[in-house]
Amino acid sequence: MHSAVFLIEFGAIILGLGLLGRLAGRFHFSPIPLYLLAGLAFGTGGLLPMGASEEFVAIGAEIGVILLLLMLGLEYTASDLVSNLKTQYPAGLVDFALNAVPGAVAALLMGWGPVAAVVLAGVTWISSSGVIAKVMGDLGRVGNRETPVILSVLVLEDLAMAVYLPIVTALLAGVGLAAGSLTLAIALGVAGAVLFVAVRYGRLISRFVSSDDPEKLLLVVLGLTLLVAGIAQQLQVSAAVGAFLVGIALSGEVAEGTHTLLSPLRDLFAAVFFVFFGLHTDPASIPPVLVPALALALVTAGTKIATGYWAARRAGIGVNGRWRAGGTLVARGEFSIVIAGLAVTADIEPALGPLATAYVLILVVIGPLTARYTQPVAAWCAARRAPAEPVRASVPPPTNAPEPTGTAPEQDPAGRT
Repeated sequence: MHSAVFLIEFGAIILGLGLLGRLAGRFHFSPIPLYLLAGLAFGTGGLLPMGASEEFVAIGAEIGVILLLLMLGLEYTASDLVSNLKTQYPAGLVDFALNAVPGAVAALLMGWGPVAAVVLAGVTWISSSGVIAKVMGDLGRVGNRETPVILSVLVLEDLAMAVYLPIVTALLAGVGLAAGSLTLAIALGVAGAVLFVAVRYGRLISRFVSSDDPEKLLLVVLGLTLLVAGIAQQLQVSAAVGAFLVGIALSGEVAEGTHTLLSPLRDLFAAVFFVFFGLHTDPASIPPVLVPALALALVTAGTKIATGYWAARRAGIGVNGRWRAGGTLVARGEFSIVIAGLAVTADIEPALGPLATAYVLILVVIGPLTARYTQPVAAWCAARRAPAEPVRASVPPPTNAPEPTGTAPEQDPAGRT
């Protein structure tokens, strides 16, 4: 009987997610807010709480995080990451200063303490690569001049997670300074080693994993990813970071084939992850934090626009491209929820999960709008501020100048010569 209830509940979840995704696709916006709302509806304090499938959904959610980071790592090669670090690191520092600091300050002002401040700083800092990539594709901007700048900022954020997530994990676990330093040292050592191996021996790794049979390629890559993620977690390093580094190590045809094979699995388990986060958030806890979430969303939307504008100007992009870059970076999504999910699991601050949910819901809706309309609105405001060009009075020709022959004197609109 228990298995029958589980199948009914889990089948209803998957079917509901499919219908919500279809609805979001019809209106050309991200399905993430709908997945979060579905989790709120069927979780603690929701319309119809579920119990039989909760454990399986929790495991599926963890796999979803791992696949999200793996697929992100597949988008970049190790050499691309090293190049971005060398040339675009100032943009990463500006991004951190403008977007992480507001989250930390907000947590401290609400009296949540330093650990919650570090967590909320990450929630407000990291943009949603998935939402942004979809928005750029929908708007036809993949080939724009500002697109490499946007991708560079996203890559730097993703790299920063390899350092940030172990720090958060150690803080949430309540370990001491020595143990936390050891965890961070292990994370940095593993990341550095993987990057070195990927740069020097990436082709050999890809050749070892490669297979003409899609089934074997899927099993080897998925098994390797879960194995490395588990080992990373056992070493007190985030499993998501381990998956991200596996993605970086794969390149060429293997990366392309893996991306094609794992995309449906990623979409399935990522959707389950968002539902799982919503399941653990009581809808009644959101209204009390809605005002601070809205204020934080507006502030950090502005700081993200400023970040993209500054980075694009530094790269020599024109004014219109600068505004487009800034507006595109506004959306937050999967990574903000991943970071907040760590805090919810550790139960450090009851209001942090609801605030993060409301914050992501607001910005995942606003993000596509700022991507589309920031540049036109900025151009309209600039045109309004520009002074009207004065009407120049015509200057009469010198009295001794010869009259032109063959044509009548040219007149201005008022009829004056």
